[in-house]
Amino acid sequence: MKPIVSALLLGTILSACSSAATEPDATRPTPSTPPYPVGQMTDQTLVVGGVTRQYRVHVPAGLTTPKAVVFVLHGGGGEGLDVAILGRHPLSVFRTVADREGFVVVYPGGLPANDAQRLPGWVDCRADNTVESNADDIGFLAALVERVRGEYGLTTSRMFMSGGSNGAQMTHAFAFQRADLVGAVATGAGSLPVTPKPGRCTSGPTRPLPILLLHGSGDPQMPWNGGCVADIGGACNRGRVISALATRDRWLAINGLAAATPTTAVIDSSTADTGPANRFDYAGATPVQWWRLDGAGHAVPSRTVFSASNPATGTQNRDVEFAEVVWAFFKARLP
Repeated sequence: MKPIVSALLLGTILSACSSAATEPDATRPTPSTPPYPVGQMTDQTLVVGGVTRQYRVHVPAGLTTPKAVVFVLHGGGGEGLDVAILGRHPLSVFRTVADREGFVVVYPGGLPANDAQRLPGWVDCRADNTVESNADDIGFLAALVERVRGEYGLTTSRMFMSGGSNGAQMTHAFAFQRADLVGAVATGAGSLPVTPKPGRCTSGPTRPLPILLLHGSGDPQMPWNGGCVADIGGACNRGRVISALATRDRWLAINGLAAATPTTAVIDSSTADTGPANRFDYAGATPVQWWRLDGAGHAVPSRTVFSASNPATGTQNRDVEFAEVVWAFFKARLP
């Protein structure tokens, strides 16, 4: 099946280390009965505030005591929970990595946006997004993280969150508002808002948090230099974001790394994209890893699940596998 681009797809396309700990936490009991079917991906529900929310859980075969749980948030207006289907979307590769590395993947589902398309999305920190739903997504994700953490007897340091596009923006929002519930986060093609909502969306998280940020410099949907998000029709009704560089700098300041000099690496393994992937590592107690994908568009980068180039989303970077680089960053944060 031809893969669908991760992003804010509306109609046609609106919508993109250290060794791991292998021993269980001393304080956590091994569940006598696995909370989710082992060796399967299953659909689950959770009622939050009287609203039934959906999520999918992938548990590798033979795994009863995972080393971590990774929550993967889909983009807005696109595939929704179907990003978990193998081969359909680059975010599905988290399942393949989980099978090799021994962690559980949870794919939460957003609710329909308040527009004509009614496609799934997230309510993040953008105060000027006039088409978002009225969902309590922070409440839902917080309850979901707590549920899964408790079911497996894991510590918060083994809970991780990542997402692409609107899912990346939601990951930022969750990190700002509930940094107490995750050990690290990672975002792809998602910038911080020009006009954030009041409270933590404006003031920032209660504590520094390790973060990986990845963005294509040719992204037309989440503009590299900042501007209107997925501005189909010119109404700018999905709000405006600051630039990728300003988003990086905000997190460097949050993590006390504004004066840090990064180490760098360049990966250029594909001739089918627009340029190399450039990695910048800002080391510290709460590190920041920043990726600039030269000329790349909005699609989640992948070496295995390809997205076709088009004017609305640009050209996918194929030098790196998003799920692999994100897991490598999370794995290095394990206790």
